[in-house]
Amino acid sequence: MAEKCSEGLLNGAVPGERSKQDKSVKRGNWGNQIEFVLTSVGYAVGLGNVWRFPYLCYRNGGGAFMFPYFIMLVFCGIPLFFMELSFGQFASQGCLGVWRVSPMFKGVGYGMMVVSTYIGIYYNVVICIAFYYFFVSMTRVLPWTYCSNAWNTPDCVGVLDGNLSSHAAVNLTRLLNATQKRTSPSKEYWRRYVLNLSDDIGNLGEVRLPLLGCLGVSWVVVFLCLIKGVKSSGKVVYFTATFPYVVLTILFVRGITLEGALTGIMYYLTPQWDKILDAKVWGDAASQIFYSLGCAWGGLITMASYNKFHNNCYRDSIIISITNCATSVYAGFVIFSILGFMANHLGVDISKVADHGPGLAFVAYPEALTLLPISPLWSILFFFMLILLGLGTQFCLLETLVTAIVDEVGNEWIIRRKTFVTLGVAVAGFLLGIPLTTQAGIYWLLLMDNYAASFSLVVISCIMCVAIMYIYGHRNYFKDIEMMLGFPPPLFFQICWRFISPAIIFFILVFTVIQYRPISYNEYVYPTWAISIGFLMALSSVICIPIYAIYKVCHSEGDTLLERLKNATKASKDWGPALAEHRSGRYAPAFSPSTESHLEVQPLHPEKARNEAAAASPVQGSNGSAHSQDSRL
Repeated sequence: MAEKCSEGLLNGAVPGERSKQDKSVKRGNWGNQIEFVLTSVGYAVGLGNVWRFPYLCYRNGGGAFMFPYFIMLVFCGIPLFFMELSFGQFASQGCLGVWRVSPMFKGVGYGMMVVSTYIGIYYNVVICIAFYYFFVSMTRVLPWTYCSNAWNTPDCVGVLDGNLSSHAAVNLTRLLNATQKRTSPSKEYWRRYVLNLSDDIGNLGEVRLPLLGCLGVSWVVVFLCLIKGVKSSGKVVYFTATFPYVVLTILFVRGITLEGALTGIMYYLTPQWDKILDAKVWGDAASQIFYSLGCAWGGLITMASYNKFHNNCYRDSIIISITNCATSVYAGFVIFSILGFMANHLGVDISKVADHGPGLAFVAYPEALTLLPISPLWSILFFFMLILLGLGTQFCLLETLVTAIVDEVGNEWIIRRKTFVTLGVAVAGFLLGIPLTTQAGIYWLLLMDNYAASFSLVVISCIMCVAIMYIYGHRNYFKDIEMMLGFPPPLFFQICWRFISPAIIFFILVFTVIQYRPISYNEYVYPTWAISIGFLMALSSVICIPIYAIYKVCHSEGDTLLERLKNATKASKDWGPALAEHRSGRYAPAFSPSTESHLEVQPLHPEKARNEAAAASPVQGSNGSAHSQDSRL
């Protein structure tokens, strides 16, 4: 009995009363806390963990790279992750609604939406290519095994063409080292058959119908998994967030049993301590942590907004962040054990076969898989893993956009039709992704990846830190967290939020600018007009912030500019917990129609309220929602 009483008090209930409802009937909540954690892990752990981190690690000093990587995780990654989770959970709003905290900065939310739109468009195209490779792997011989196909050129040299003796293998090694013309069957399959690559980004050519079909499949899968919002996606992630670890483990066990695997792993981990003094290594570590965790995309705020108000998001942020980084390190073992085997088989240095990005996922690793017995099985497993890793991130990107739209409109009509909003966003994403399935599609995909979600994310995150810590006020925010969790954020996080994390974000921005190089794809150098489009995509998200700020200042009350600025940055009256029963202290509502209209009032006696609802006449709120006259706090 004592335990029940204490639980009720923690939840804000009066002694003797039933414990208060901690659920939002209007917006919905996760079925349980495991669903939120798995969804967030699926969101944070994506394709970059597999195809970017291992390459960065071996390029930046192997095991020595782990040191700056984990330093950046502790001082930047986890604090930013905790900030975004607590921000969304406290207000129970998406990336637009949370900016009631300081309305002038609502442009940050619009910037997050623009970034999520860009990423959602091209990310699903990568998933569709993985779907394509997954389907074509269902054969006895992988189509990129030999050079005897119609799309191959005379320069194609396959490691399995003919029955290679040891003498022939030596000749092949000499050929690999002597000429740059040698192309692998997997590379020619990728460039000449799957993409049928054009010679220029402006030469779109034809739509690749197999890729278009797979793009449709991937969008249908995403829509069906989100058809009921977090209620349906929360069930799907039990599989999509956990099975990639099963596949990674299977590939790891298979990889370490191969000859040359240890050489590859040592190449991946051997520390080069002299590189720790290189600023580029620290910059790469900070950037990888920042982009890998999905900060400033809006997804973390959105996922946390469906939590119960008193959920311990502090614990969740540490678990999810560490899981994400551990997955990156683990994936490196899987990748480099296979690449080490391939390098040993060819008799070349591993740097000759190591790659990153699409080059690793669709060229280097598939070629290595052809050397294994039962290669179609390993190929199916690998691309199925890529599909699941991509879908976990894509779910959250789409939900971010849908939640922002629904929360912004906010009336009962659109809440009941949220499925149609999801369908509309999915159809729009499919149509906008069609140009990326043309013969020049890979050029546009890499352009969006390099510019649409690069320095703009850093700017958005930096402004978010400043707005919360210095405009809204760190003391106010710390009190909000204490009200929500029952304890203030630890001193370490308070210092990081106010000083260290913004400084690291600024360092990443400076590093990004200094290290900037015009984009290229293999030997192809992008023309100036294409790079200009890339910069416009990057600016399109950042420009939302000053445009909305100017708009808000112009429409704020006040006779002078200073008064308008104060009113524009001051937290709005409806900022705070979404449920009326959680609004205590300075958030205690004044009973007026304008105040009640944005709150969801939960009766302390749900059964009694339902029985009396028929007798009570409904009062229509200004947002279209009906509240019973005798609903009480």
